[in-house]
Amino acid sequence: MDAAEFRRRGKEMVDYVADYLEKIEKRQVFPDVEPGYLRPLIADSAPQEPESFEDVFKDIEKVIMPGVTHWHSPYFFAYFPAASSFPALLADMLCGGIGCVGFSWAASPACTELETVMLDWLGKMINLPEEFLAGKDGQGGGVIQGSASEATLIALLAARTKTIRRVQSEKPELTKAEIMGRLVAYASDQAHSSVERAALIGAVKIKSVPSDDTFTVCGSALKKVLDEDKAAGLIPFFLCATLGTTSCCSFDKLLELGPICNKENIWMHIDAAYAGSAFICPEFRHLLNGVEFADSFNFNPHKWLLVNFDCSAMWEKKRSDLIGAFKLEPLYLQHHHQESGLVTDYRHWQIPLGRRFRSLKLWFVLRMYGVKGLQEHIRKHIRLSHQFEHLVLQDERFEICAEVVLGLVCFRLKGSNELNEALLKNINDAKKIHLVPCHLREKFVLRFAICSRTVESTHIKFAWQHISQLATDLLKTWEQNHHQQ
Repeated sequence: MDAAEFRRRGKEMVDYVADYLEKIEKRQVFPDVEPGYLRPLIADSAPQEPESFEDVFKDIEKVIMPGVTHWHSPYFFAYFPAASSFPALLADMLCGGIGCVGFSWAASPACTELETVMLDWLGKMINLPEEFLAGKDGQGGGVIQGSASEATLIALLAARTKTIRRVQSEKPELTKAEIMGRLVAYASDQAHSSVERAALIGAVKIKSVPSDDTFTVCGSALKKVLDEDKAAGLIPFFLCATLGTTSCCSFDKLLELGPICNKENIWMHIDAAYAGSAFICPEFRHLLNGVEFADSFNFNPHKWLLVNFDCSAMWEKKRSDLIGAFKLEPLYLQHHHQESGLVTDYRHWQIPLGRRFRSLKLWFVLRMYGVKGLQEHIRKHIRLSHQFEHLVLQDERFEICAEVVLGLVCFRLKGSNELNEALLKNINDAKKIHLVPCHLREKFVLRFAICSRTVESTHIKFAWQHISQLATDLLKTWEQNHHQQ
């Protein structure tokens, strides 16, 4: 393909993507395929001779689309939103076109410098304390990670290195292995599984801190666990506090947890993967109060801020803690500006060496929507979640299972877990809308997340009527079966 054909085909692809997104609600939200559907549809091995773009293009609808779950459909209410917008798609195209691998400042100065500035922009939008920003000569700063899971792992590994060095300076008789064996990380029993996975990769113990009736971790619960572990000779070193848990969007009490962590030399990392975007709205910013006690903080613009995956924003109060844990300097990666103190080499802030020019997406979206446009997007989603909550509350057969704060509603039929499992199966088998469940304590609960950029009030009403009708049908057959038994 030469540049002339690329121009032509590029326009065709843009038209195809625009049509796909404009008409997405006509497509069934969840695919009708069985595992292994794709292999018989394509050749056994790669072609020896080149094929035409027409042949490849034709196969998109034949091979790919039948197996796509349409995350951007206004009938998709599963998981959490995956952000998407036309400015971000265009920026991704430019990122692919430039094709730099920005592991150091010298490898592509614009890639590094735009990222530093965009993370400052974003930090100011959520009113992050000054010490988390790079500014002209700050000690902190932000970086784009691939996902919140990566951010948690990076924070845990940096905390591990910092603690080992501190304990070794206080007790030189202890070996690194002895200290490692005594380290403990903590997270809520509601925290995302990626926190446990980070501890697994970091080869340290992890303990759950019990949450209260509102699925929130408070200071007294953390203190109790810490006192027990310290008495047993363990070394608490890391806490992951969650703002907006995956199951029900609950918020750990930072104002209670933060001072304890600071006093006990525990690194506090805040995972606000989904909820963090809402902090750009002044009326939700209080949910971030206490961030001033944290060592690191992360949220995903690629969930709810119209920036396509992957773009997970992470800030550190002291970037030297991060760099100190990961810095290695082979000759082939060194450059003559690195000692100037003016440059950032982001390879020291992450797991992989290579990185894409992801800040372009932030730059395009923040400029083309403006803070006000993004605030309106968030507020609209939250209004729609309260609309759905209101519809659920009007039907006495149902209950709401957790406070609706942002764009997630946790609800269920009053009755057994089996009944609710059957309802969810019927909803997802009908494939008109798509939901996923969670467990809240012993209860099997249905999660209704407002996801699509194009979702409107009419889609919420449709979803509720559909759920309500399926519930009516289910309860009829359920009662008949019970009578027969």
